Amino acid sequence: MRALKILALIVLVALLVPYVLAPFYRTGHPVSTLMLWRQLSGAPVSRQWIDLGAMSPYLPRSVVGSEDAHFCKHHGIDFGALREAINNAEEGEGMRGASTITQQVAKNLFLWQGGAGYIRKALEFPLALWIDAMLPKQRILEIYLNIAELGPTGQFGAEAGSAYAFGHSAANLSPREAALLASILPNPHTRSARSPGPGLRRLAGTYTARAQIVTTCWHEDRAF
Repeated sequence: MRALKILALIVLVALLVPYVLAPFYRTGHPVSTLMLWRQLSGAPVSRQWIDLGAMSPYLPRSVVGSEDAHFCKHHGIDFGALREAINNAEEGEGMRGASTITQQVAKNLFLWQGGAGYIRKALEFPLALWIDAMLPKQRILEIYLNIAELGPTGQFGAEAGSAYAFGHSAANLSPREAALLASILPNPHTRSARSPGPGLRRLAGTYTARAQIVTTCWHEDRAF
């Protein structure tokens, strides 16, 4: 009985840790659980933090347009997209397309990749709501663009992803390059911004057009 109580206490503490840490991520350069796992296992990790205001503005616009069109309107979870995804799943199309940028930040910072998806989602939903309440939209987007996997050999974040794909900083991304980086999310192992095929180039064209009409809720200080 005592062992069960200790185990329950450990589980409770583990569940509460993300809620305690999230408000502190208003500053600093947080890393993802996948980055930590790769480092512990000896796999290569490349990440150079770049502030949102220093990035080419085409990148956040392209990523929001491709990943989470209602990012500026929802509070961590896009319930409309979630209902649509559930309906698609019921029709046999698979459960996809409902994860917001905030949910991905919650997963990348505090949870695990792949496997036991429904358990992870159950943990991810309230955590995404909490992160949205604790952090401004600009900071959530900045964290996401610095921890997302954007290369096939351990490149994380916009700066490392841009350097690998195009040989220059994320500060200098063109609209097409930004859309190509957005197009390889969420799997840079099967999609390549460095050597895009016809399908990826068409997708990037769609995201380039979307980026022009994205409603922003973050500062865009750079002018092009």
